[in-house]
Amino acid sequence: MGRLSAYLERLGPAMVGFFALALVLGLMAFDPAPLQRVSMQVFDSLQRAAPWRLSEKPHVVVVDIDEESIARLGQWPWPRTDLATLTQRLGAAGASAVAYDIVFSEADRTSPEALAARYEAQDLNDALAGLPSHDALLAKSFTDVPVVAGYFFLDAEEGGRDVEPRASFTLSGTLPSRDVTIYSGALLPLPAIEQTAAGTGFVTLQSDADGIVRRVPMVAIQNGNLVPGLALETVRVALDTGSPNLLASDGTGETLSSPGAAVSVRLGDTDIPVNDAAEMWVHFPDKDTRMMVPAWQIISGAMSDDDLAKTVAGKAVFVGGSAEGLQDLVSTPLSGSAAGVTVHAAAAEQILSGHFLVRPDWARALEGVLVVLLGGVLALLLPRLGAALGALAALIGIVVVGLMTWFAFTEARYLLNPTWPILAIGAVYAVQTVAIFYREERQRSYIHAAFDRYLSPEMVRQIADDPGKLELGGEERDMSVLMCDIRGFSRISERYSPSEVIDFLISFLTPMSEILLAHKATLDKYIGDAVLAFWNAPLDDPDHPSNAAHAALDMVEKIKQLNATMDLQSGTSWPGNVRIGIGLNAGLCCVGNMGSRERLSYTLIGDTVNMTARLEGLTKVYGVSIAVGEVLAERLEDFALLELDQVRVIGREKPERIFALLGDAKLLSSEAFKGLSAAHGQMLKAYRAQHWDRSEKALEDSRELYEEFGMSGLYKLFAERIDGLRKKPPGLAWDGVYQAMTK
Repeated sequence: MGRLSAYLERLGPAMVGFFALALVLGLMAFDPAPLQRVSMQVFDSLQRAAPWRLSEKPHVVVVDIDEESIARLGQWPWPRTDLATLTQRLGAAGASAVAYDIVFSEADRTSPEALAARYEAQDLNDALAGLPSHDALLAKSFTDVPVVAGYFFLDAEEGGRDVEPRASFTLSGTLPSRDVTIYSGALLPLPAIEQTAAGTGFVTLQSDADGIVRRVPMVAIQNGNLVPGLALETVRVALDTGSPNLLASDGTGETLSSPGAAVSVRLGDTDIPVNDAAEMWVHFPDKDTRMMVPAWQIISGAMSDDDLAKTVAGKAVFVGGSAEGLQDLVSTPLSGSAAGVTVHAAAAEQILSGHFLVRPDWARALEGVLVVLLGGVLALLLPRLGAALGALAALIGIVVVGLMTWFAFTEARYLLNPTWPILAIGAVYAVQTVAIFYREERQRSYIHAAFDRYLSPEMVRQIADDPGKLELGGEERDMSVLMCDIRGFSRISERYSPSEVIDFLISFLTPMSEILLAHKATLDKYIGDAVLAFWNAPLDDPDHPSNAAHAALDMVEKIKQLNATMDLQSGTSWPGNVRIGIGLNAGLCCVGNMGSRERLSYTLIGDTVNMTARLEGLTKVYGVSIAVGEVLAERLEDFALLELDQVRVIGREKPERIFALLGDAKLLSSEAFKGLSAAHGQMLKAYRAQHWDRSEKALEDSRELYEEFGMSGLYKLFAERIDGLRKKPPGLAWDGVYQAMTK
């Protein structure tokens, strides 16, 4: 990193910016897949922010085979007599076209001839033989209504039949086989149904790499012929127009464009803009403005003829399913699970309304110009503006690009991609900022070198940013304070040489410090074997009580692990079963730079700190690992706390309730802890009321619980106290407060 920074410094900030700009232009030319996906997500966000709100009288209606229709009319597939009824009612109501996003490729299993083939009873066969085929009835309904039948394309290995479009395409230019999808065969409706339909259109939809459908193909190539998609064919039938015309890139006569790309599809008087693959971008309508009718209402007659006519007269009707069992659900920019029929319907609505989303041919060129213009201007201005004003300039550039994109989409329905201009602005700003600040960082390195051995890393950073912090003084803050000490350290020091004691302290203090820092503590100082740490300074930490409690619990658990593993490692100076005591407290402290004008230290002072030291000492008296002050205990609602006693420590007149911290929320909810807490509370209540027998019994009854939680020392302490107070009663004036005799 240092060599790179030095190289960038020699190159000069402006040249560094142009170097970053060149990299962005190279990426733009390559257009990697991850950034393509980002671009698509930008287009999706535009659609979500401004979906197409259809007019009160849309041109398209969707008849939805929804979950309720399945529940009312039975499991899919329905008898084709039901669909014949649906078709006839839609035709009678004046639908300009009825498009089925359903492929009738197999015979109806409920048809009379199919039922007759299943049984050997001659009488039943004779009765069924006289009934018309359901498929024939559906085909007959198609002769009376302008119906567009759907079909699927198949992969090459799956075979399929050739498509015979009802209206042949005319082509201006060369067949665009370079980008338009080519299929070898199709899964078509039954011949009788196909022949009676007014048109056929493929229902195959292609999603992008992220699985989202954003475009609908207007055209595909099958057996060397152009064939229409369901939406395009439905509009052709609804408007009763002639053959559609596909304009290829070399068919305009105005440019020298190379062949192989689609430009637009002309249907009647409407020009449909498409991309190179003959796909139309879909502007998905707001679901609240779509007109959708449940299929059961039409088939069952629940919707009257008059109401049906008001709904579908003069409109193109698409029939398809949103029920999950039909397996025709796709992801769109507006929905993770939308019925495929609604995508075709939205495309048809756009064609009939003349409402198109367009990714113009000049869009990529404009985006490249914006990359060069905005990135180049920023590269020239940033060294003069500095980081703050440069950031403002970059932000303004990004806002301008965003507004251009938004207004292009909402006012002209253009899809412009802001990703590349924004990436250029960000890259230029980031790289130039590194180069500009490199000199300042080198100037600050002297301060780091001088002070990082004496102050915490955070304080070194703050002093480097603001040398005025070297002034003496402090501020009052609500803080959590921790003091940790090793039990019996004097005896350990006697047993080992000074170098071995140092090795032991390193083995102890290193993991303890790592735990504290991991829980956002500031390490104040090491006092021999003791550690003083605090929270909520110099950086704000609204969760400092919880962080302090978690740190203390982790320190106790780490000591257990070290005791279990260090003795097994050869060459260590670990003195066997090491135990620690931790005092935790919270309250107002004065924190800041303390000391003399020649030598200072970032530390804290106050009664909270003094009480923390007393709590650490009281862990020896009560035989617990962590003792917590009253103020902090009130803030630890999700921790397992056990009240130990009321104590009047040396130097304070007011007694303090102290608690043992035993665990986190998991332990707090355990039955064992609830039992210990209840029993200990009863014992303390009887103890403070001078009911010695009752308190002794409560203590004795809970002996196993004290031992289970490693609090045999606490049990023994109160057992001895009760015995002593019984023999020598304290009198009625006794307040139940224990007077600590040592610090």
